[in-house]
Amino acid sequence: GYIGRLPKKQGSLVSPSDPEALTQLSDVNQIYAYFSLSETDFINFNAKYSGNSVADRISHLPAVSLVLADQSLYPVKGKIDMINGQFDKTTGAITLRAVFANSKGVLRSGNTGKIRLGLAHDNTILIPQSATIEMQDKIFVFAVGKDNKVNRVAIAIDGKNGTDYLIKDGLKSGDQIVLSGLDKLQDGQLIQPEKKAEKVAQLISKK
Repeated sequence: GYIGRLPKKQGSLVSPSDPEALTQLSDVNQIYAYFSLSETDFINFNAKYSGNSVADRISHLPAVSLVLADQSLYPVKGKIDMINGQFDKTTGAITLRAVFANSKGVLRSGNTGKIRLGLAHDNTILIPQSATIEMQDKIFVFAVGKDNKVNRVAIAIDGKNGTDYLIKDGLKSGDQIVLSGLDKLQDGQLIQPEKKAEKVAQLISKK
């Protein structure tokens, strides 16, 4: 562990009622990282992993990553070991805790960072977020038809993977969509697709 600052000097008078601690000893062999999920994210996350009890479900959860304050990735994966029993009424989020081994002492109590939590998706379509437009709380893409006319199609999102959207509904494997210049397009407009353009909406299997 690590000893904090020593506010008292040798010979100082102290008593049990003194509000200031003599020092603080921090055990940093393991570090706990607390983070929150919205109710929607938690429901989606919880639905991916089964179990007969909370402890059983936690044991099946995937490892998590920690992004440090300087945006570097902590080299050791962590494990979720606690899920709060209720949502915060103010924020509508629930708190989870992940534990990270810290044998080299890189992390200290009070550090900040971001938790990167992955979910397994089978047979999922990914498209770039930059290939979408948002209108009236709905998300659209411009799909390219056989006649090279574009049609504005509403899509349902199942989550994000980096800078990509995971598509729940609205597109199928093999569909072609416009990647750029969306602000210049209109529904039904005739375009000339680039010959080298590949089908963006590809059916993939992520496990």
